[in-house]
Amino acid sequence: MSPSIRIFKRAFVLVIALVGIILTLPLYPILGLLIKLESKGPVIYRQKRVGLVTRDTIHYFYMLKFRSMYQDAEARGGPQWATDADPRITRMGKFLRKTRLDELPQMFKVLKGEMSIIGPRPERPHFVEKLDQSIPFYFERVIEVKPGITGLAQIHCAYDTSIESVKEKLYYDHAYAARLTSFKEFILTDLSIIFDTIAVMIKGKGAK
Repeated sequence: MSPSIRIFKRAFVLVIALVGIILTLPLYPILGLLIKLESKGPVIYRQKRVGLVTRDTIHYFYMLKFRSMYQDAEARGGPQWATDADPRITRMGKFLRKTRLDELPQMFKVLKGEMSIIGPRPERPHFVEKLDQSIPFYFERVIEVKPGITGLAQIHCAYDTSIESVKEKLYYDHAYAARLTSFKEFILTDLSIIFDTIAVMIKGKGAK
């Protein structure tokens, strides 16, 4: 990205994040109560992810989400992708994932500058090392591009369940990064992704 596009993109996502927080903040206590009523544990789930990657540095951050799984879901099996009919996911969690409402707390990470509204999905360090060894150009998808709450891959694909599903998303991540060199393409692409994301949330197609 050119410096001008980078500055405008940051200003653009700040406005979207602030508006998003203002509009959705009334939902927080309602969602929090429903989560607590079904299962014990914190309402907000923190998890370490790989953030912005430069040629010299890998930045890590803790992503925030409304908890969609039972507490200590990985205590026995360790880190693993969710699967269809995953018993670790609560009934409320299934609703949160389908509507993508579990992603709402990430808006605060956008304000902090650790994430963007649109960009490649931030992955866990445990998986990044394995995926980079298995998939050519996997790591390059996040170089100089902040991870996003949503993106081309997120609206076209379901949650990761295997290496094959990650490969499919990789094409979308590289396609999005390629469009950031033109101011016009960046604006049209980001607006299109935002509207498509809203449609996914309304239709409940965030997870299969």
